[in-house]
Amino acid sequence: MIEEKLSYRTQWTIRRYADDAAFAAGQASDVIDDGGNVLPAESVVNGNLLLQEGIQLLEDLLIGAGGTAYNNANAYLGVGDSNTAEAAGQTGLQAASNKTYKPMQATYPQRSAQTITWRAVFAGSDANYAWNEFTIVNASTDTGTNLNRKVSAQGTKASGQTWTLDVTLSIS
Repeated sequence: MIEEKLSYRTQWTIRRYADDAAFAAGQASDVIDDGGNVLPAESVVNGNLLLQEGIQLLEDLLIGAGGTAYNNANAYLGVGDSNTAEAAGQTGLQAASNKTYKPMQATYPQRSAQTITWRAVFAGSDANYAWNEFTIVNASTDTGTNLNRKVSAQGTKASGQTWTLDVTLSIS
């Protein structure tokens, strides 16, 4: 019997910078969140749940049936403060109001071999609340098609800090 198997791996990386100047200099460092907790310069979170709407769009794009790609012009990374568990039927971030979507940094997403990386920058006045949930979406709001969702408490971003979010998706 021949077995077919597709596997994928997702990794979310949050890099923290004390301020915009530290970000410009490329100097990530431990930061203090709004609750007085020390957060590491970099956190790596593995895994996610592909959402049904994202899987269906990937299939449409694969067969040329149309749809909006997760490319530089359309892709956004979203963060929110909800800790509601991931469910395949969700259509975006679950936060009631504390959610922010940022477009791709120039030159992203990027593909190398079988890995795609998306990157967004959340500057000093962006997303200053608890970072508990994450998504890739092809619009600047939940009205777009969300590819995936991850729930993981990553601390509370303080005003003035710049945080970046990278998402890598590897398929084999």
